[in-house]
Amino acid sequence: MNFAKAKFLRSYSLVEQITDNINPEFAFIGRSNVGKSSLINALTRKKDMAKTSAKPGKTQLINFFDVEGALNLVDLPGYGYAKVSKKLREQFEGIITEYLLKSEKLFIVFVLIDAAIPPQRIDLEFMEWCGVHRVPLGIVFTKTDKKKPKQTEANMLAFEKELTKHFEEIPVTFETSANTHRGVETLAEWIEEQNTILRS
Repeated sequence: MNFAKAKFLRSYSLVEQITDNINPEFAFIGRSNVGKSSLINALTRKKDMAKTSAKPGKTQLINFFDVEGALNLVDLPGYGYAKVSKKLREQFEGIITEYLLKSEKLFIVFVLIDAAIPPQRIDLEFMEWCGVHRVPLGIVFTKTDKKKPKQTEANMLAFEKELTKHFEEIPVTFETSANTHRGVETLAEWIEEQNTILRS
């Protein structure tokens, strides 16, 4: 599967609008400044597949990208820290919640975690919510090139340790950097492998 052939499909402001998708959905979510758009761009080898911005909260819709008619990458609005009004933030959160609970084609949601900083309560609480509601989860650590390896490793281990308080088993985990492309190919291969199993 060639992720470089990915193309933008469409954006949705309401989950009810997603009525014609027949392919498995591999969704991405995280705090507003975690590097979500950069990771999707690295995965698809396109500089502007997902819109990046210096201002957090750029993604305000559910964006679908098609990969060779076989699967969809789904870019969800970020949570927390976006400098938007309370009303708009609540609207984002409503869209996210509804999508995660109601999408029939969602295979997994990758929660992006910034490996350059210590564990953040908002990330842990979001993953706990997903666990309670049985939303299929994966972890993608981002920005693994930003700090010294020992500090990065310590941050990732600390996050996983916090997760063990609420999860019997740690979700599938990837370590990535959009800048160096570390782990991006591994993530792509895993997605392709899972999609092949789903369609067999």
